[in-house]
Amino acid sequence: MSPTPQIFISTGEVSGDFHGALLAKNLLARAPQLRLVGLGGSQMAQAGVQLLGNTVGIGSVGIFEALPYILPTFFLQRRIKQILRQNPPDLIILIDYMMPNIGMGYFAKRQLGIPVFYYIAPQEWVWSFDGKNTKAIATFAEEVLAIFPAEAQYYRSHGAKVHFVGHPLIEQMDCVPDRLTARQELGIANDDLVITLVPASRSQEIRHVLPLILKTAQILCQKYPHARLYLPLSLEKYRLPVERMMQSYGLTATIILGRSQLVIRASDLVLAKSGTVNLETALLGTPQVVCYRVSALTAWVAKHILKVKIPFMSPPNLVVSRAIVPEYLQDQADPDVMAQSAIALLAPQSAARSQMMSDYEELRTLLGGTGALAKACDRILQGLAATKTAIDQHQRM
Repeated sequence: MSPTPQIFISTGEVSGDFHGALLAKNLLARAPQLRLVGLGGSQMAQAGVQLLGNTVGIGSVGIFEALPYILPTFFLQRRIKQILRQNPPDLIILIDYMMPNIGMGYFAKRQLGIPVFYYIAPQEWVWSFDGKNTKAIATFAEEVLAIFPAEAQYYRSHGAKVHFVGHPLIEQMDCVPDRLTARQELGIANDDLVITLVPASRSQEIRHVLPLILKTAQILCQKYPHARLYLPLSLEKYRLPVERMMQSYGLTATIILGRSQLVIRASDLVLAKSGTVNLETALLGTPQVVCYRVSALTAWVAKHILKVKIPFMSPPNLVVSRAIVPEYLQDQADPDVMAQSAIALLAPQSAARSQMMSDYEELRTLLGGTGALAKACDRILQGLAATKTAIDQHQRM
C-alpha cells in the first residue's frame, strides 16, 4: 500500500453521482490523506474525486433502451481497467450501476487482488430472475454495505457478507429548510398551490415518462388554474427538450437546474418518475404520485420472455412492502387516473393525505435512522486498514 492510500469509486447516472459525492465528502472529512479517483459526474468531482471518466449520461432502464450505451460503456471500462492495472488502488467501492460494476468487481478481485465494497448494491432483491448477478456480487464483494433492510436480508441469504448501514438520505433531507423557509427562498407565497414535476434523470425518460407527467399536470391545471408548476432539472442538457414538450402541452413552469429538494419541500404535490426522488419526497413530507414507462418492446420482453414480476417499483413502496404512494407503471400509467390520485392528495384534510403522512413515518423508521454515511465510512476505512495490515505482515514474512 502506498503512503497515500487510494480508493477507486465506480458509479453511473445522476443518483449514483449524488451518492458517490456524499460518500466521498464524508471519507475525506474522516481521512483527508486519502486519494479518491473514480467514475461518476460533476458532483463527485466537486466532492474531491479525481474523475477518470464521466458516466452520468451513460445509463438507462430497459433492455433495448440500453443498446446505445453498450459500446461507450465497453470502451470506457477497458480504458479504466488499463489505468487501474498501471496504478492499482488499495480498495474499490462500487455504487449501484449494475452491469459495468459487476465487471469491475470481478476485475478487482481476480486481476488486482484488492478488496471490493459494494455500497448501494443493485436491487436484485426486486429485479433478479436467475440469481446470476447476485451470485457474482456475493463472490467478489468483501462486504455489501446495504441501505435497505430487504437488501441486507436478500444478499445475506445468498452468501454475501453484509452490513446494514441505513439510508444516507435521512440526514440529507433533515438538512433541507422547512416548508416556510423553502417557499421564502423560492419566492413562493404561503397560499400558492405548487405542483412540482420530476420527470427525468435519463434521456429515455424524456420520451416515455415526461408526456405522462405533463398530461397529468395539464388535467390538474384545468381543475386548479391558479396552480404554479415547478420543474427541477437533473441535467442542463434536458432543458431544451423539456421546454419544447411543455410548450406542446400548453404548460408553463419555473424550470430550475438542481435545488430539487428545496422545491419539493416547498410543494403541495410532486408528480415524479420512479426513482430516488420518491424517497427524497417521502422524507421531505410532500405528497406524491409516481409513474414509469419503458418502451412497449422492452415491457413485452420483460413480461413474456424474462417473466419479470415487479411487486413495486418506487422505493417507498419497496421498503414498506405495500403501496404507501400511488404508482402507475406501463399500461396502468393513465394521466386521468393519476390526476384523480393527485386530486385526492390535494384535498384539504383528506384521508389519503393523512394516511400517506403516517406511512412516511413508518418508512423513515424502517430506513434505519441517522448515521448511515458514518457507518459506511467506518466499514470502508476498517477495510482499508485491514488491507494495510495484511500487506505489512506479508512484507515481514
